Amino acid sequence: MNGADTAWVLVCAGLVLFMTPGLALFYGGMVPVRNVLTMMMQNIIPLGIISVTWVLVGYTLAFSNNGNSVVGEFDAFALIDVDTPQFHTVAAGVTIPALAFVAYQMMFAVITPALLTGATAGRLKFAGWVVFLAAFSILVYPQVARWLWHPKGWLAQLGAQDWAGGIVVHASAGAAAIAVLLVVGRRRGWPNLRTSPNNLPLMLVGGGILWFGWFGFNAGDGLQANDIAAQALVNTHIAGAAAMLTWLVTERITSGHSTLVGAVSGAVAGLATITPCAGFVSTGAALLIGLIAGCVCALCVRLKHVFGYDDALDVIAVHFVGGVLGSLLLGFFADSSVNPVSADGVFTGGGGGLLWHQVVAIVSVVLFSFVLSWIIAVLISRTMGLKVPGPEQEDLDHVQQGSSGYSLSPTTTRPTAAGRAAADSSNSADRRDHPSPNHLVSAVVNAERIDGLRDALLMAGARSLELADAVVYTDKVRTETFRSEKRRIDFDDRIRVQAAVDEDHEEAVVAVLKRFGAEPESIYRLAITPY
Repeated sequence: MNGADTAWVLVCAGLVLFMTPGLALFYGGMVPVRNVLTMMMQNIIPLGIISVTWVLVGYTLAFSNNGNSVVGEFDAFALIDVDTPQFHTVAAGVTIPALAFVAYQMMFAVITPALLTGATAGRLKFAGWVVFLAAFSILVYPQVARWLWHPKGWLAQLGAQDWAGGIVVHASAGAAAIAVLLVVGRRRGWPNLRTSPNNLPLMLVGGGILWFGWFGFNAGDGLQANDIAAQALVNTHIAGAAAMLTWLVTERITSGHSTLVGAVSGAVAGLATITPCAGFVSTGAALLIGLIAGCVCALCVRLKHVFGYDDALDVIAVHFVGGVLGSLLLGFFADSSVNPVSADGVFTGGGGGLLWHQVVAIVSVVLFSFVLSWIIAVLISRTMGLKVPGPEQEDLDHVQQGSSGYSLSPTTTRPTAAGRAAADSSNSADRRDHPSPNHLVSAVVNAERIDGLRDALLMAGARSLELADAVVYTDKVRTETFRSEKRRIDFDDRIRVQAAVDEDHEEAVVAVLKRFGAEPESIYRLAITPY
């Protein structure tokens, strides 16, 4: 048993697990504010569902020492009797515990179907999604993993290569995303839908976690702490960095802006594209692969408008195209001098043999994942349902979770001590000597100092307050860009204040409203007619 290799694989298993909550933050930050919890839940639940199915049947179907070139047997059911596996992609001599390998591969199984939720954002019923996850993790993923990552697998025997999941993870998830999109269809209002991301800083945090976790995703796949692991780590980073730059350049040329969303998307595209190549190519080749990935994936974002499919967060352009592109480029750049277990590619003197094997593997996995995922999705759709009804799609957090992702609305802020004191004094016995309120003063103010506004109004003599979020039309148009789409916005967020006052305190209340930024033309005085 090699302690260093074991420790490295266990650390990498943790890094790959960390990618799943990272994906939840990445996708969660880009969906509308009323769907953020639902999106995150769809990404986190695979940790529960697929961890269980993997231990029960997924691992033995994929990596059983028995079985054939297509599917394993049940000799390792529930991990009751786990033999030392025939390790994939690496030379002989790997000496890590079988359970370390089980845990590491489990994390790949978990994150694979989670990737497709970005394509179907705003449409999936939670119960239907849970059933899809369980079915995919038993019927689709283990078979694909066996074909390419088990020495007996028919694609591995053919000569196809996939270092860490360009085909097994990204291509299969992308094909499943296309299949599910065909079943659930478009969001209500698409393609004229113009939803805004709720929190792009959150998206950046998620993207950073994905980049960090990708070092375990790629550098751990050799199952050894050696020079190939170091090469895979460097290749991973340089490809992500290069793809970020070319995505930004492409975005600048095509839309006029280089955006934060583009930077993170470009990095993820590069990371997905280098994944099948990471342990098989040189650093220079990884740089070229990243440069190609950023440009190609950025341009492919526009395909959804050409072909009319509603891929909400561009999973197909980033993950599917990235995984397929990287698997094809491996046929050109693979280098046996970097890793002796690899065949040589077209540019390293190996001819076109590896490239042909890669094409066969891509087509086989994409068709298999697409067909089975479509069948699973159709069966779920026609029984328990998979798509959320149109009217519910704009507020899934309340429909599915009964709560909101954010409790930051200024109108729900808790009162300060001064505000409570003023409210208490307004309800005291001596307040009964004040005249009854006979006017309602209404105004629109900025929201930045809402606590101070409330306190000042109560102290000025307001008898009751009603505050509500408001969106106010302005004559100033600003332009926002998201995924190369420009949106012209001429509304700003404000707070609508209505204060009941008597004549003695009306001027003081109006003065407070003006002090807090209310425009004179937005202040109205309405008479109160009691019942």
